[in-house]
Amino acid sequence: MISQKSKYALRALLALARVAPGETMRIAAIAARETIPKKFLEQILLELKRAGFVASRRGKHGGYLLLRSPEEIVFGDVLRLMEGPFVPLGCLSRGGHRPCTDCRDRTLCAVRRVFAKVAAASDEILDGTTLSDLLADPRGGPAAGADTGMGIVRSISLVKM
Repeated sequence: MISQKSKYALRALLALARVAPGETMRIAAIAARETIPKKFLEQILLELKRAGFVASRRGKHGGYLLLRSPEEIVFGDVLRLMEGPFVPLGCLSRGGHRPCTDCRDRTLCAVRRVFAKVAAASDEILDGTTLSDLLADPRGGPAAGADTGMGIVRSISLVKM
């Protein structure tokens, strides 16, 4: 499952995506609107700023704003920033491969093959969903009525790697 931090990051980005391009929103306003603890939100926004998703401005009209358009902010990128790589099995991790201790040959492992499909499907959905998609369809998902297999992905808890 994704962490509360990731959910807050996505909600904060969505709040910023709802304001006019170039306009800022103060931390207190985002926190109140999205019901996010202000101190926690400050940490999240700093991380998003370091990664180039948002910028901050000081002064009377200060606050945070998106650096990228909502069409360019992909859910998968935000989740990987907040969570690190995530896969359902350690042996599927690209960067930090952890072999299964009970598996003799990973190429023959049926469990691995199934969860490799699950990982590919979730990556496709997460990397194919932008903030813009959610602004267009607040129920969530790339396009209204599109069959993306979201029901399957929602029922699987991904292990952080």
